[in-house]
Amino acid sequence: MSTLKVDTYLTRGGASEIAIDKLKGVTAAGSMLVVAEGGTNTTNLQQGLAKAWTNVNMPSASINDSYNVGSITDNSAGNFTVTFSSSMANANYSNAGSTIAGYIGGHASLATGSFILRNGDSNWSAVDQDTACVTTSGDLA
Repeated sequence: MSTLKVDTYLTRGGASEIAIDKLKGVTAAGSMLVVAEGGTNTTNLQQGLAKAWTNVNMPSASINDSYNVGSITDNSAGNFTVTFSSSMANANYSNAGSTIAGYIGGHASLATGSFILRNGDSNWSAVDQDTACVTTSGDLA
């Protein structure tokens, strides 16, 4: 095995960029550790990435923008099913959400392929907010 050590990498054009299509860790799961901000601890790259996110127009039940979200279904006022494009490995993932006005009331019925998003007003009455945003962290299947 050879070792390559360099101080600076330059492309033929002189830029110090490296274009890589794929990175893979050395463990069986392809896990990759990255040195954290403090320089001494590491964080797992796969575990630290959001697996899905969406910005939803609630009144029209339409997706403004998203990653790994295939569809939104309007079940009733303040109650929507968010369906992933690629399923989660299990139902033990975490969602964090916000609305422009009002409250995210919960992410009930977590399933590998979807979850129920509930939101309401300051009295916790179910209502469709103008916009809701949700980010999902966990393991993809």
